[in-house]
Order: sequence, then structure tokens, then C-alpha cells
Amino acid sequence: MNSPVTQVRHLEGVRILDLFAGPGGLDVAAHFLGFKSIGIEWDRNACETRYAAGLPTIHADVSLMRETRFDEIPKTVDVLAGGPPCQSFSVAGNGAGRRALNTVKEFIHRLVDGEDEAQIDEDLRALSDPRTALVLEPFRWLIKAIETEGREPYKVIILEQVPAVLPLWEIYAKLLRGGEGRLEGVKYEAEYWELKTEQFGVPQTRTRAVLVARLPGHGAIEPLETTHLPFDLHRRKRNATQADTLPTDSAPTGTKKRWISMAEALDAASKLKDSPVDVSRLRTGGRMKFFIVSNYGSGGDPKNRGRRQSSEPAFTVTGKISRNKVYKSIAEYEAGQSDRFTIPESGVLQTFPHNFPWSGKDQAQQVGNAVPPRLGMHILGKALCGNAPSDEELANANTWPSVSQATTDGLRRLGCGDRGQCPPKSHNVIRSRQKSVL
Repeated sequence: MNSPVTQVRHLEGVRILDLFAGPGGLDVAAHFLGFKSIGIEWDRNACETRYAAGLPTIHADVSLMRETRFDEIPKTVDVLAGGPPCQSFSVAGNGAGRRALNTVKEFIHRLVDGEDEAQIDEDLRALSDPRTALVLEPFRWLIKAIETEGREPYKVIILEQVPAVLPLWEIYAKLLRGGEGRLEGVKYEAEYWELKTEQFGVPQTRTRAVLVARLPGHGAIEPLETTHLPFDLHRRKRNATQADTLPTDSAPTGTKKRWISMAEALDAASKLKDSPVDVSRLRTGGRMKFFIVSNYGSGGDPKNRGRRQSSEPAFTVTGKISRNKVYKSIAEYEAGQSDRFTIPESGVLQTFPHNFPWSGKDQAQQVGNAVPPRLGMHILGKALCGNAPSDEELANANTWPSVSQATTDGLRRLGCGDRGQCPPKSHNVIRSRQKSVL
């Protein structure tokens, strides 16, 4: 087990609690803004990435952590952040969450009104997709902090999800502003928006629903100021033979920069010291030029695969990004000779540092599940500092600091301990010719 002295060292000065932390998109953003965070994550592989990156982590189920281990969260935490799993709400999922939106709204009101939580939990388990209930967890953590002796209400709340969840964020905002029921006497300034990642310098098109709430005293919450132009998703349709020749969007106007392309992001990452991003295979005559064919169909036709050229932003980076096919030329396309993005390259398209230490299994899924750190920096900067990150802070976010093996080992002991409180079966060893070390 971890010694108390080591625990204090890892948890000293922690301000942000990141629920459903994944590999650390928001935590990476917090690091580059000078804030320390701790994440709760149930997936062992994502935890391994976090340990390797030096990010304090508890390997646990968010619900059980709230119910039985709440006192382990440092009392210095005054910011609650979270991106609950979105599969049941996602357009790419089976839509159970979208169909259950009104039901989930009722659950939120039941929680605030003080109904028996055991009955609420039983009713939540009856939903067609149990993951839908996880979107309620941030609100339950807020109530827990308010009702626990020796704790203070979180000063700031930051939530992020797919656009389909925006109606729930609207309900959250109304209840946070009202300060009624179990929130009696605790009122927040609260706003919510739909944000497009390419308008914040992320080299991909991805839309997110974001809520920011803050205790009064810091002024009204202003909308985030975009830094880049939007990418036109409704430009004329193309086929694979056109992909090499289509022009890029028009030049930037006013103070907004043009969106960042895949080629720009990958080329910049490849030039950094000791970068694992090697794009030489994607160059022709010294120039990076390729196009990608999406793993997903569009327009309701699974065979109608979308296409983007290297001079454009990537499609939304999902856990299936490794299935997207990359071609340097029409000849390669016609011959079926495709390439794939590597994990470091996929991470760069999510704006993770080029040398971020991806670890464990299912790394493509880890990348796709994460919040783009650059977007996270804009959200955290506005919520905690009242302004966007500086150019210097954004420039420094390209490279991750090295982490010693001793630190990784210490964080693993902090997060997993004797594994007795980790999610069931998460450390099972698959027996084969060689045994796993974990």
C-alpha cells in the first residue's frame, strides 16, 4: 500500500476533481494552466496512461467512490469537472439516451427534491442502457459535497458531453441557478454552450455540449471567445478522385485565424525534439499530401464513407480512428494500399502533446474518448481565470514533461493500492504462455 507521506506528496495542492477522467484530456489542460487535478477512472488501460503521464488517479467506479470512499477526495478540491460516458447519447450509439432524455430530466428533479436514493438507483438500473444514469453523477457529487460535514460546495463545475446532452445541461443550469431543494442556499451562475473544436485550434471537427457553473462573486460567465474560423461541413460533395485537387477553404478574415489542418498539426509535431510522430511516409516530393476515408458512413448510407484531405481538419477523432484509411494518392486508393494514423498521430489530432505516454491496451479508444486538451484549456481558462489561455501557455502545451518510473509506480500504488477496491475483474490476468504483470 502507499504510505501516507507519498499520498500527501501526490495529492498536495489538488484543486480539480475529474470524474470519468479517461487518459487525461482535462487533466492535461489543467497542468498547462498551472492547476493540479485528480481523476477517477474505472478503465485500467486509461489508468495506465495516466500513471505513465504522472497524473494522480483513483482506479474506481465513480458511483461507488461517491457512495463509500468520498472522504478520500482531498478537501482542497473546489472544482468539479466531468465528461460522463456518452455512448447512449451519441449519434453514433443506439440512441437509448436520446430517447430517455425526458426520463433522465425527471431523475434530476427527483434527486434535487430529496427522494429516496435507493429507489432512484433501482429505477435507474431499469433503464435500457445503464450508462445513461452516469450523466447524473456530477449532480450527485455536488449534492454529496453540500451535505457532507466538513465539505464546502464546489466553487466551479465544468461538464462536457455530446451535443445531444445540451437539454440536460439546460436543466442542470436552471437548478444550479435556483438553489432549491437539496441545493437550498447554494446558487450558481451557470451557462451552457455548444462548441466546435476547430474554432479553438483543434485540428478536427467535433462538437461538444459544455456547461460552466460558478459560485457568485466572480462576475457573469461570458461565452468562450473563439480563436479560429469554423470549417464548412456543407461544402460540395466529393469523391475519391477529387480529393487531391479540391482547394482549401478561403483565407481568414478579420482577427480569426483559419482552422488548423491535419497536415499543419502533424508536420509541426514531427519537428519537435525526439518526436514519435514521423510523417515522412505521408510526404510526396517534400510536401505532405494525403486524404483519409472515414470508417463511418454518412447520410444514412454505411457505404458512403466521408473523405477529408490533408489540408483540412480531421473528422471527429473517435475510438475507431485507427480504422480510418489514409492514402497518399489516387493510385494507392484504387490499388487498396492504405495506411493508418499511429497512436501518437491520433493523439496530436486530439491536441495531446506529441510525446504523451500512451500506455495499456485499447489506446485508440483512449484517444477517442478524451476531451481535446486544447479545448479543455479554453474552457478551464474561462471558468477558473476568466480569460482564454495565453499564446505562451498554448505553445508550451505541445510537449509533455518526462515522468520518472518511481513517480509512475507511486501513482499506480495510490490509484490501485492492493487492487482490493478497484473495479471488479479489472485486474484479472488472462492466462496464456506469458502472464501479464498486472
